[in-house]
Amino acid sequence: MIAGLMIFSSSLVLSQNVELDQIADGFNRPCEITHAGDERLFVVEQDGKIKILLPDGTVLENPFLDIEDIVDSSGSEKGLLGLAFPPDYCSSGSFYVNYTYTENNQLFTRISRFFVSDFDENIAVPASEEVQMQIAQDFSNHNGGHMEFGPDGYLYIGMGDGGSGGDPLNRAQALTSHLGKMLRIDVSTQPYTSPSDNPFFDDDFGLDEIWASGLRNPWKFAFDQETGELFIGDVGQNNREEVSYQPANSEGGINYGWRCYEGFSPYNLNNCAMDNYQDPVFDYAYGNQGNGFRCAITGGRVYRGPSFPNLYGKYLFSDYCAPEYWLLWEENGTWETSNSAGFTAGIVSYGEDVFGEMYAVHGSDGIYRVREAGESFLPQIQMNGNVLTSVLEGSSYVWLLDGIVIDGENGMSINAAESGSYVAQIISESGCVVTTTAIDFVISSSVDHAFVQTFKIFPNPSVGVIWVEAMLRTSVNDLRVDIYSVDGKKIHSHTMGSSERAEIDLSHFAPGIYFVQLMHASEKMAIRKVVRQ
Repeated sequence: MIAGLMIFSSSLVLSQNVELDQIADGFNRPCEITHAGDERLFVVEQDGKIKILLPDGTVLENPFLDIEDIVDSSGSEKGLLGLAFPPDYCSSGSFYVNYTYTENNQLFTRISRFFVSDFDENIAVPASEEVQMQIAQDFSNHNGGHMEFGPDGYLYIGMGDGGSGGDPLNRAQALTSHLGKMLRIDVSTQPYTSPSDNPFFDDDFGLDEIWASGLRNPWKFAFDQETGELFIGDVGQNNREEVSYQPANSEGGINYGWRCYEGFSPYNLNNCAMDNYQDPVFDYAYGNQGNGFRCAITGGRVYRGPSFPNLYGKYLFSDYCAPEYWLLWEENGTWETSNSAGFTAGIVSYGEDVFGEMYAVHGSDGIYRVREAGESFLPQIQMNGNVLTSVLEGSSYVWLLDGIVIDGENGMSINAAESGSYVAQIISESGCVVTTTAIDFVISSSVDHAFVQTFKIFPNPSVGVIWVEAMLRTSVNDLRVDIYSVDGKKIHSHTMGSSERAEIDLSHFAPGIYFVQLMHASEKMAIRKVVRQ
């Protein structure tokens, strides 16, 4: 039958319950989520826009990129389908998109490079487009669309088989076609080149860009960020949905079997080399099953976040139509799975943030965060006594206390000597700066200055006006309130003089966390955190 058969078993004993927490909505046909090396998330809308989602759930009003005028997004499988940030994005400002467009009634897949604005990190320049590849499509469906940079620094591009049904032109097995393939190109130089170790580089058998063949519609695939293994969710015809796999040490050239095989099952064996195909590591039946109607696999990711040890190293994926999910992992040479109902149908994509936490994209209902049932997310700064440690490693660090940089603290951990709200900024080797969410640390014996009797802020959280009330044990006439953002910028100052209460309007502040400092001349008397909703 098929070469390279993997040992497989099903396990319910080791099942973990996974839940989805909605964190944002209001998107138009979202189909992808990824990060650029910092704490922001980028959400791709199929009609041609990319929007930025901040850690607090805020969606920036202006899109990061808007190319709706050139994207053909008609139908369910066309549009802006992929986004990939290269490892050097924070220094180069370049990124890559995958979209369909039509010219003279011919549908194409286009891979293009764009650049972020020199003046605003949240805005890209549509006019900066540099087309990398254009691939003609046979039909309107099976366009693949997903792209990722692999651990080798090369750009991997998933291409569907050209569409219709059953791969009528046998594109997936034809090494003279880009369709039905995993492509691998080097975009570090322009124009792009094909790596010399691609399996068909500079020979007479196949195209230079081809890395793997025999794929039907690899809608989503993902590299394991720890091991470099590749998992491909390949959408089936009308019988089997499958997860294909590439080991980290692969030299390329794997043929995953379509159209000869659909999953483990024969599909069309005409002109097929019977010993030349790689089995999937898992497949499941299409159609009505115990947990509902299954129609198309949504390839997921291997969880590598810090919060949920029971999920660590497991590949999470689901079906677009059915309210269920699977976990897949290898244990002692055997592929194990668990399958659970009670999930959300309609998931079209999975992604992860810079910390390794996973997200799910619902095609019409927004963005969800993946969580193990009954468990909580770990803070991005871990606390052990008075030692604070960033969960994210970097090449250097900046620590802030109540929004102000702490001089001389540039390690992964610090010894907290004062009460307040601590934030770490992690600088990666590629130059990206990641800002953690704040963690409050309290030394009970030294919260406020000895002169402070009370220091209150109400209402907190607030949507507008707050009242600041301060009472000191000694009479002073030069009290002042300074307000800082989480990145250490002073954005407001209010003189209280000798009064005990002040009214401050926050309605013009952006939603988020702010630090209110009570000052006497140049001396900090007390500090409180306020949330602007």
